[in-house]
Amino acid sequence: MNRTSISARTAAVLALSALAAACSSAPQGGGGTATAEGGTTYTWWDPYPQHDASSAWAKRVDSCGKEAGVTIKRTAYDTTALTNQALLAGQEGNAPDVILLDNPAVSTLADAGMLTAMADFGLDTSRFDKNLIAAGELDGKTYGIPIGANTLALYYNKEILDDAGVDPDSIKDWASFGAALKKVKAAGKKPITFAGIGTEEGSFQFLPWFWGAGAQLTQLDSPQAVEALTLWTSWVKDGIAPNSVISNSQNTTWEEFLTGEFAFAENGTWQINSAAKAGFPTGIVQIPAKDGGTAPTPTGGEFITVPTQKDTKRYDVTKKILECMTTPEGLVETGTTFAYYIPSTAEGQEAILKKEPSLKPWVEAVRSAKGRTSDNLGTKYPKISEALWTGVQKALSGSASPADALKEAQTQAKQATGD
Repeated sequence: MNRTSISARTAAVLALSALAAACSSAPQGGGGTATAEGGTTYTWWDPYPQHDASSAWAKRVDSCGKEAGVTIKRTAYDTTALTNQALLAGQEGNAPDVILLDNPAVSTLADAGMLTAMADFGLDTSRFDKNLIAAGELDGKTYGIPIGANTLALYYNKEILDDAGVDPDSIKDWASFGAALKKVKAAGKKPITFAGIGTEEGSFQFLPWFWGAGAQLTQLDSPQAVEALTLWTSWVKDGIAPNSVISNSQNTTWEEFLTGEFAFAENGTWQINSAAKAGFPTGIVQIPAKDGGTAPTPTGGEFITVPTQKDTKRYDVTKKILECMTTPEGLVETGTTFAYYIPSTAEGQEAILKKEPSLKPWVEAVRSAKGRTSDNLGTKYPKISEALWTGVQKALSGSASPADALKEAQTQAKQATGD
């Protein structure tokens, strides 16, 4: 495994900082420091500072340590700080035993030679959904396992759809969705809002339409990609979506939806509880692919990873901790703790549906989802994504046509990745 230089790792930190906000619902917070210790103490870092030592999550981590016969020393950072600390710890040779990483960060740390492949300490990853675990793969090896996944769908305001005569079950493809949006507008209501901001969140929200058109991240200016961006820009031009989408984050988009003025909002699994408390009845439909079916949506969520250790004997216990965290029951417990992560195995998904049948649409969305770093894009993804969101911004602002904006994006991506 090649190791990056310090300057390359610095660049990786900057790229991953941009990725961190795309799908995390964790509030920002501080964290301490931790170093690997010998004996019966194992160190664990995660991006959940909102869950203190008395929380169900912390107790779950502790219980897996006890089951493995050790004590776990847990330290929580916010997502960006965690990635920065992980890169620094790997460089200094004092990485913890376990790190939970936002999934796009896995390939960057793996490429830096800082993570141990799951196969190297005998952990079987075959039970995990292939589309989900792909985000932790690089050059044919798997460097982490997903503790669960979240993704995107279309939330809707049932009152507005009823008034407009729209049956959400009629939405099967772009044509039927477009017809629904026009009915809402004709009824005098606001059809849809989404996040088109010039950050990773903008790419995250555009990808379902991009992939749903049949486009690939290796060719940002393909006819399919242009078709997807033309769809978004036409919504703004025709008053289907507000001008605010160009600066909307996922949080501001959700705030717009909660006003009760919009029929649809593209947002994620992490808003389930908030939607249930809205002042109007809500539901969700899958984001449709252009010609029918469910569009692939990007996966969010963390992977359990194992930093490389000088003392390889520690891996035996680490493996036990990881196995404990990813039993079907464990995945359900994690999923409900974070309201909601969808379990990353078929068995776990069936188990959570027995407890929460209303999660069925989200399970279906996760089953068709796709990792942003999949297709072996790995460390190239952040550079491609930046080019993509830049192109989307130019088209939404009207400073370039979708075709010209994506042509520039493709040139930018090729220069940045060296392809």
